[in-house]
Amino acid sequence: MIQPLAYVHPTAKIADNVTIDPFVTIHADVEIGDGTHIMSGATIFRGVRIGKNCKVFPGASIGAIPQDLKFDGEETLTIIGDNTTIREYVTINKGTNALGHTKVGSNVLLMAYVHLAHDCIVGDNSILANSVQVAGHVNIGEWAILGGAALVHQFVKIGKHAMISGGSLVRKDVPPYTKAAREPLAYEGVNSIGLRRRNFDTSKIGEIQDIYRVLFVKGFNTAKAIKIIETEFSPTNERDEILQFIKESDRGIMKGYLAK
Repeated sequence: MIQPLAYVHPTAKIADNVTIDPFVTIHADVEIGDGTHIMSGATIFRGVRIGKNCKVFPGASIGAIPQDLKFDGEETLTIIGDNTTIREYVTINKGTNALGHTKVGSNVLLMAYVHLAHDCIVGDNSILANSVQVAGHVNIGEWAILGGAALVHQFVKIGKHAMISGGSLVRKDVPPYTKAAREPLAYEGVNSIGLRRRNFDTSKIGEIQDIYRVLFVKGFNTAKAIKIIETEFSPTNERDEILQFIKESDRGIMKGYLAK
């Protein structure tokens, strides 16, 4: 159902059972999946692809050009997965030639006033709380949770199942399965509660905790910790994922445990 006071460009592809409220603006080259609801005052710019059963709340801006002076008008995309909720006044900028798109996964919750800059990737089932601000080229893994007003530096990587405290300044990469807090950002343990909720068993959580004790608690430098983990821990998906994340970190990982 498209309200007559909405503007929908005639070339936009709107699936069945989409609800578009009054005063919505939808530009050309937009695709919106079945069952999605776009609420009053939202603006959907050129090159946006929104999946099925999404909710876009009033004032949201999806697919505007990047706040990047290198952007030269190239045709790029903004991709939103299925069942994702975008709350009031969220801003999501389209990609640049660097990646070609900004992408938000399925079952994601972006709370009010979140900003996602160009060329970011947000994994499935992630939650970004109110006023989280994410600079360009950031990669956030699936099931990650970022607390309110966290600020994420450009090119940072946040691993899956990570949890970051509200108000944090995220300047370094945050490995998967961890909790991060304090200033400067530091390891605060494994996200064991979140992992239990996602059906990780006790032995698997214990394995992850043992790996991060070597990396963050025992005082080894990163190179030494990697050698110990590779030697003393049997290969598993989680071990290998942690090692790969650390080895591929361009900005370096967050600090280890800080005594209170």
